[in-house]
Amino acid sequence: MNFQESMDLYAQDSARFEQLGAIHPTVKLYATDEIKHNFMAYDAQPVLQTAPNAGIPSWLTTYIDPTVFEILFAPTEAAEIVGEEKKGDFTTETAMFPTVEHTVEVSSYGDFNENGRASANTNWPQRQAYRFQVMMEYGDLEVERAGLGRVNWIGQLDAAAADGLNRFYNLSGFYGIAGLENYGLFNDPNLGAPISPAPKANGGTSWFTADGHPNATANEVYNDIVAVYTNLVAQNAGNVNKKTQMVLGLSPGSEVALTFTNSFNVNVEDLLKKNFPGLRIQTAVQYGALNSTNPQGVAAGNFMQLIAEKIKTQKTATMGFTEKLRAFPIIRATSSYKQKKGAGTFGTIIRMPVGFSSMVGI
Repeated sequence: MNFQESMDLYAQDSARFEQLGAIHPTVKLYATDEIKHNFMAYDAQPVLQTAPNAGIPSWLTTYIDPTVFEILFAPTEAAEIVGEEKKGDFTTETAMFPTVEHTVEVSSYGDFNENGRASANTNWPQRQAYRFQVMMEYGDLEVERAGLGRVNWIGQLDAAAADGLNRFYNLSGFYGIAGLENYGLFNDPNLGAPISPAPKANGGTSWFTADGHPNATANEVYNDIVAVYTNLVAQNAGNVNKKTQMVLGLSPGSEVALTFTNSFNVNVEDLLKKNFPGLRIQTAVQYGALNSTNPQGVAAGNFMQLIAEKIKTQKTATMGFTEKLRAFPIIRATSSYKQKKGAGTFGTIIRMPVGFSSMVGI
């Protein structure tokens, strides 16, 4: 069959193909013997001129979840333990805290006697403010690229700056600022020395073994807390009793010991609630022992503090700040921006050190 015969034959069959639903408008003929013999002349080159590939770009099959998950950090708890108050403003360098001590000398009465005297002694202890800051910087291209990944880059930088300032402020609440009259819950020079826990029946003084197993009984844990309370009562000459509003500060790991149960099926926390109705428990990782996973911990070991929140209506301590967050103007460059954010801290202002009792090595 030659070329013309092939065209004529296909023309005769095409009408029947269309009735059957097979429509090929670009087909004109059947393949002749000559075409079959020279088939390669009508096909692509036998050797590829491009890189071998059997798929589409992988990013076309990649899904980006619209929910952005943030990496978690330890909670900031210093202000939860003793509260916080604004002291001064952005310009403040030093804060003074007036104290008054009454002095009285009595004398035997006589109609014409003028002995005896009532007076007062005043002082103004000082604390120094510390200002700190962070910088936010971002470029136009950087923001656009982050947007392609469904990340609000500027919003994330804002959140990081605020969180970073707050974390430093929280740390100052425990340790203050070195080199200044700015102290924290752990290192105010007026605080009394911590007492030691009692020896345990299983050996040592701690509530847990080195590998994290319980080392103390429920009664031993409770008695250690009572010892801290007893020390607090002794320091305050009747101004503190078991009805006083108090906060027990300890690490999350040490708090687990409050679940220890005695032979009467009563755990430590139940005993505390029954005997100290004004007590609340507050955890913070800083009360834990210093180690590689807790770089803000206490070098001497797991720490515990019992704090009388008020003594005769007077608050014993509070965190102080000049400003929690000051946002400075955004500076526009050719294709980028930068902004400074700052804050100021007085650490923890402890007005009544006798309202604190502590134990280390639990």
